[in-house]
Amino acid sequence: QVHLVESGGGLVQPGGSLRLSCAASGTFFSLLPMAWHRQAPGKQRELVAGITSGGSTNYADSVKGRFTISRDNAKSTVYLQMNSLKPEDTAVYYCNVGRRVNGKYYPDYWGQGTQVTVSS
Repeated sequence: QVHLVESGGGLVQPGGSLRLSCAASGTFFSLLPMAWHRQAPGKQRELVAGITSGGSTNYADSVKGRFTISRDNAKSTVYLQMNSLKPEDTAVYYCNVGRRVNGKYYPDYWGQGTQVTVSS
């Protein structure tokens, strides 16, 4: 069983920055791929960014160049640095850990989510 706890959400003005953190329990954190998803009101949950156990990353087109995912295996923590935030980034952000099968990521465990609101 893996337990994930997100933090760092809040209210920010357009153009501002936030850093989300996700602390994970479990012995095998460093071996597992992780990702951030988000869900805006009335929309489907979508993948924002992912990171493999080796540190390779991928991003949704809508956040490329603005968001950076990283991990600190010593702290069992994954981060999402969000810069140049836009109102359309407003959503509940979820951390998750999963597995990769044939190059595709499948989340298995989810955090409780943290609200990010971008508004003036």
